[in-house]
Amino acid sequence: MPRETGRKVIASNRKARHDYFIDDVYEAGVSLMGTEVKALRMGRASLVDGFAHIDRGEMWLEGVHIPEYVQGTWTNHTPRRKRKLLLHREEIDRWAGKVRESGLTIVPLALYFLDGRVKVEIGLARGKKNYDKRHALRERQDRREADRAMSERKDR
Repeated sequence: MPRETGRKVIASNRKARHDYFIDDVYEAGVSLMGTEVKALRMGRASLVDGFAHIDRGEMWLEGVHIPEYVQGTWTNHTPRRKRKLLLHREEIDRWAGKVRESGLTIVPLALYFLDGRVKVEIGLARGKKNYDKRHALRERQDRREADRAMSERKDR
């Protein structure tokens, strides 16, 4: 059977981009069990409550829900267990410094297969205030209205 190539998105965290300013984005590997990979191949995962933290020099992903594999037996995984992120030591140390000094948090933005391997896109995030969220929503609406007006103008 030929190997998979390309990027196949399993889940994306659209709420994170709404709730946070994303300062830096990085791709990390994820240490998974076999039944987790099979459940992901079925396209089932949720990143909504997910976050990452650094503990003893290792980065861990928590709150990500990967449901149990339907055909799994006693070897099935726990849906919301901690999962280790695979990053180089320098990258973990750099992000740990930013999180410690600036009060930033690390959130998962997307979960996908890249050439047959599961990767997670994590972002260094700064929380938005309510007025920032309203401002971003207003800008998006204004941009949409301007595009609509321009397309109507072209049609005439």
